[in-house]
Amino acid sequence: MIKTLLKKLGLAVLIVIVLAQFFGPEKNDGDITSIEPFLVDTNPPEDVKLILKSSCFDCHSNHTRYPWYNNITPVNYWLADHVRHGKGDFNVSKWNEYSDKKKDHKLEELAEEVEEKHMPLPSYTWTHKEADLTQEQIDAIVEWVNTARIKYAFLKEAQ
Repeated sequence: MIKTLLKKLGLAVLIVIVLAQFFGPEKNDGDITSIEPFLVDTNPPEDVKLILKSSCFDCHSNHTRYPWYNNITPVNYWLADHVRHGKGDFNVSKWNEYSDKKKDHKLEELAEEVEEKHMPLPSYTWTHKEADLTQEQIDAIVEWVNTARIKYAFLKEAQ
């Protein structure tokens, strides 16, 4: 009796898992050009631009490059949640919507998170080895942020 019940339960779970593969969260597949205003306004050097593209923009913009395993439920929901949280904290695709004060603050946070090695998340770098930042890359990001923030400090004073 218990053996039959377990078989039925196992079959039901398998059916639910198979059916779940046909459903998934909405993808973050906006236009990659939404990142351009951020890049133009903050003017990162080419090496930093490449770091941002490989380590930041998947979770912090309206355009995500999805890995093959995003097609597997429930992994796709887990990834969607990471992207939603990342964009909620800082979304470079909405850069033009931020005030100068907020831009300055977001850049300051970016440098702090990278310097303290809180970003990129270990769960991201585990599957994206190219996103795991070296100390040299961290230093380049911090130097770029400090340079970019000068503009916003000046703009805040002028207001």
